[in-house]
Amino acid sequence: MHTSIDVFAKVRDHDRAEVLAAAREADVLPYFHVLSSPAMPVVQMEGAERIMLGSNNYLGLTCDERVMKGAEDALHRFGTGLTGSRLLNGTIPLHLDLERELAEWMDTEDALVFTTGHQANLGTLGTLLGPADTVIVDSGDHASILDGCLLSRAKLRPFRHNRLEKLEKMLDRAQSDGGGVLVVVDGVFSMEGDIAPLQQICELCERYGARLMVDESHAVGVLGERGAGTAELLGVAERVDLRVGTFSKSLASCGGFVAGPREVIEYLRIASRPFLFTASAVPAALGAALAALQIIRSQEGPALLASVLERARYLRDGLRALGYLTLSGEAVRSGPAAGAPLEVFGTPIVPILVGDDWQAALLWRALYDGGVFTNCALHPAVPPGGALLRTSVMATHDTATLDRALEVFARVKLEFESQHGPLPRPQESPREPLPDPGSE
Repeated sequence: MHTSIDVFAKVRDHDRAEVLAAAREADVLPYFHVLSSPAMPVVQMEGAERIMLGSNNYLGLTCDERVMKGAEDALHRFGTGLTGSRLLNGTIPLHLDLERELAEWMDTEDALVFTTGHQANLGTLGTLLGPADTVIVDSGDHASILDGCLLSRAKLRPFRHNRLEKLEKMLDRAQSDGGGVLVVVDGVFSMEGDIAPLQQICELCERYGARLMVDESHAVGVLGERGAGTAELLGVAERVDLRVGTFSKSLASCGGFVAGPREVIEYLRIASRPFLFTASAVPAALGAALAALQIIRSQEGPALLASVLERARYLRDGLRALGYLTLSGEAVRSGPAAGAPLEVFGTPIVPILVGDDWQAALLWRALYDGGVFTNCALHPAVPPGGALLRTSVMATHDTATLDRALEVFARVKLEFESQHGPLPRPQESPREPLPDPGSE
């Protein structure tokens, strides 16, 4: 009689089972809580009103009447779903309009819309890279980037988060790998909310003959004069080969895109398996994304962009005044010139460093019970010992609502530290600036 290992055994004996059981027993599990209202500044969640500081609805457009009408019009015109891939029966005029607007916004030759943002990274990296190539990634990159790299079977060379000397070491090593070399970084990193030093990264890629892809998911609709992301903000858009983004944040919908040279986009259109062999996005998602993009590109756009960053600054200053350690990111060069001054740029993401996983879960629960919802980020989403509460704001948060949230943070901190000991304190100064290869 043949015996084999049960493939289900891992679900019973995995390394997090004990901690998960303890978190459930203590009722501090910070995940899968049920939202029963739209993702607005104040929400209904599990029978209570809570201030929402855990949404990526950065511009607050998910309930904008024009965005909802875009979704409604698409629903009535094209139905609830397209029931087929883009290749076959799943392409509609909304796809073409959205791709054209995205290419204009990114100032690229073309763009391709995917059903999800995760799929955009999977479909781009898994298609353009092969086993003979090398892909160099920041250790803080989004999981979808790593998934695309693994799908491609390219040689993976990670470097420590935002450490340019480590990036250069990987680029130097890749010279002997053979094949092409692609560097992939987030424009804004989703957990810490800091940005990539794209000017220096562009210089290194150009020096070593590597291509550069930037995931702008948390930057589009937030950074840059036109909201086109980190590459626009730092003046290097024309030096970035590919830019990926999502509709599930500032664009108030669901989906993803890649923008770049027409020849690359055309190749992905006919060769990307995650694009070819999945159903097209539902029409309502496309209509909402297009309407949101048109608002961002209208005369209203600059005020929305300024508002979300001002709200984030207000929350960050308030938390620091209460004694919370909020991460502010490293200083990066503020312009494309080698001598441009260093500056720390704000984003809508305001992380509170806690350190210990269990402490972070307990603090999350205390805030939740006090009426404030945050995101609890534990390893492996953050480095070991780097547990944090990820807060984020919307352009539609008003100061009165943020003040109410800060009152909860103040009360919870006093009670929490009396029971569990002190939380990490604010640093005396921002993080040390990154080394600048242009000045060496």
